[in-house]
Amino acid sequence: MSETQPRPERFTPKAEPAALADLRARLRATKWPDAPEGAGWSLGTDVDFLRELVAYWADGFDWAAQEEALARLPHYRVRLGGLGIHYVHARAVGCDRPALPLVLSHGWPDSFWRYSKVIPLLTDPGAHGADPADAFDVVVPDNPGFGYSDRPAGAPLDTIAVAGLWAELMSVLGYERFGACGGDLGSHVSRYLALDHPDRVVAVHRTDGGLPAFTGDPAELTPEERAWFDEVKAWGAREGAYAAMHSTKPQTAAVGLTDSPAGLAAWIVEKMNAWSDGGIERFTKDEILTNVTLYWLTGTIGSSMRSYHANAAIDLAQRTRVVEVPSGFSLFQGDVVRPPRAWLERTTNLVRCTEPERGGHFAAFEEPELYAEELRAFFRPFR
Repeated sequence: MSETQPRPERFTPKAEPAALADLRARLRATKWPDAPEGAGWSLGTDVDFLRELVAYWADGFDWAAQEEALARLPHYRVRLGGLGIHYVHARAVGCDRPALPLVLSHGWPDSFWRYSKVIPLLTDPGAHGADPADAFDVVVPDNPGFGYSDRPAGAPLDTIAVAGLWAELMSVLGYERFGACGGDLGSHVSRYLALDHPDRVVAVHRTDGGLPAFTGDPAELTPEERAWFDEVKAWGAREGAYAAMHSTKPQTAAVGLTDSPAGLAAWIVEKMNAWSDGGIERFTKDEILTNVTLYWLTGTIGSSMRSYHANAAIDLAQRTRVVEVPSGFSLFQGDVVRPPRAWLERTTNLVRCTEPERGGHFAAFEEPELYAEELRAFFRPFR
C-alpha cells in the first residue's frame, strides 16, 4: 500500500453504558397509540406485537451478547471520500487457490447485519458441507449514513456515488478484479459497480431487478413485462408510502424516529414483516432487535432515509443503462415485485436466473445456506 492510500484500521463495535441506559428509560416511558380492535398488521405495525417487543427490548434483550457475536466478524474502518467507512473483511479459509473477492452491498432497513449469517458460509464452505474451492474473500461495507459508517454532513450520497466508493475500497484492499452482489439499495449499488467499472467487476449477482425504468415504445414490451409494470405500480400505491416520505421529506419522519425507540422499531419492523418470507415470525426477537438497535445506537435512521432522496434525483439516462457485465439473479419466492425474465434479458447480460422456493427480501439473513449456494453456483464459472 502506498503512503497516499487510505489505511484501514481495526474496529470493534462497543456501545456506551449510558446510551443503553437511556434506551431502556425511553422504552419504559413509551406513550402508546390506540389501535382498532383486531387491526393486526392491516394498518401498519401491529401495536400488540410491538408492545411485547418493546417490553423485551427494555428488560430482556441482551445487547452486549449480540454485540459480542457481531464483533467476532473482522471489522474495519477506512476513510474514503472524506467519510469514515465501516466494513467487514473476511478472508477465505481452506481454499488451495486465490479466492474470488466479493463485495456485498446491503439495503434498507438494514446494514452489514443483512449478511452477518452468510459470511462464514461464503468464506469457509468446506466447514459447512460445501466445496472448499468455492471460498470467497468477502467485503461487506456499511453505506454512508448506515450502521457504523459516518453520516454525510452535507448532501446524501446516491447509489452511483456509493458504487464509486466501493470500487475505491476494493482497490485499497488490493482487489483489482471482484464480484459484486446485492439486494434492495445494494442491488442498485452492484448495478452501478458493473456499469461504471466493467473492467474490474467479473460478474454481478442481484436478488431483484429494481423498479422499472423504460424509455422505449411500450409496444416493445412483452405481456409479462407490461403485467409487471402494472404490478409494481399497484405495489407502490399499496406499500410505497414509506418510500415517498424518504424521497421527499425524510427529515420530518427522522425527528420522531430518532427520539423514540418504539417509533423506530415500528418503522423498521413493519417492513421486516411485510417483505420477508413468512412475516415477522421468520425472525427471533433477538434478530429483530439487533437490527433495530444498530440503527438506534448509531443514530442513522435519518441519514439512511436521506439516501432515498439522493437516489430519487438520479436521471432516467442512468436508470436505463444496460449492464453488459455477466449478470445473475436469484429471485426469492417471498420477495416483492419480482421482475420477469424478459425484463432481465432486456436490461442486463443475463447468464443465470433462478427462483429459490424459500426466502424473501432479506434472503441472505432469512435463508443463508440457500443464498450462499446461489452465489457459489453463479460465480463458479468466473473464478
